[in-house]
This record gives sequence, C-alpha cells and structure tokens, in this order.
Amino acid sequence: MDTKFSVALHVLTMISESEKALSSEDLAQSVGTNASYIRKIITLLKKEGILSSQRGKPGYTLTRAADDITLLDIYLATQEAQSINLFHTHQNVNEECPVGAHIIRAVSPIFRETETRLAQDLAQQTLRQVISNLYTAAGKTPPA
Repeated sequence: MDTKFSVALHVLTMISESEKALSSEDLAQSVGTNASYIRKIITLLKKEGILSSQRGKPGYTLTRAADDITLLDIYLATQEAQSINLFHTHQNVNEECPVGAHIIRAVSPIFRETETRLAQDLAQQTLRQVISNLYTAAGKTPPA
C-alpha cells in the first residue's frame, strides 16, 4: 500500500481542526511533501465527495461531519477502488508442480477473508476517531 491513505488522514484532520482556510501549500508543509502531491490527494477526496472547495475561495471543507466519514470511505477514495484488494497472487505458476497447480486456490480464500475483515474494521472507524487520537497523542482534550 502506498502512503495516500495516511496522507489523506493527515490532510482531512488538519482541514477539520483548522480555524483558518488551508492551502495545498499549508497542508504540504505539515505532511512534509510537495503541494502537487497534496492536490492529487485532494482531487481523489473531492471526486468521492469527502472534500469540497469553492472556486475563487481559498481552502477546503469536509462535506460531512468527521463522525460520518469512515476510514473505509477514505481508503477507497485514495486507492481509487471499490473494495480492498491488498493481496495479489503471482502469475505464471507451474501447473505441473503439485504446489503450483493449487497454491492460488489455497491462498485466495485467506486473502479474501482478511481483506473483508479489514474493510469491516475500517467501516467502523471514523475520521473523528483519528482526530480524538491526535488530541490524546498531543496530551490535549478535544474541543466539545
């Protein structure tokens, strides 16, 4: 997995908690990357309806409350996917080999089950939980 998911969590948390409008440059400085990468992440989040912006007005806004944005929503947006697909099987197995002939069918159910459990777990976690964890990590109380 690449870093788009964790960068999106960082960006969304900043946007949610900032009192001022943040530019892609502001966000990039916090993430430690360049603004064009942040704009790519923002484009993915906007495409899936998680973020919005207004032409001629600086900054971005969440389209719904942090409690209503699941980590699965964010993951699928950043991975441009309809489902979690972390595990890929290798190609060109030797069908004459007693392991090669069956290994993909042997591991595929395990892979699917693990991906399903991860999707279910991410669907239960929200951006609000990330924000709460941030305040806890900083030794602060989240605003009411």
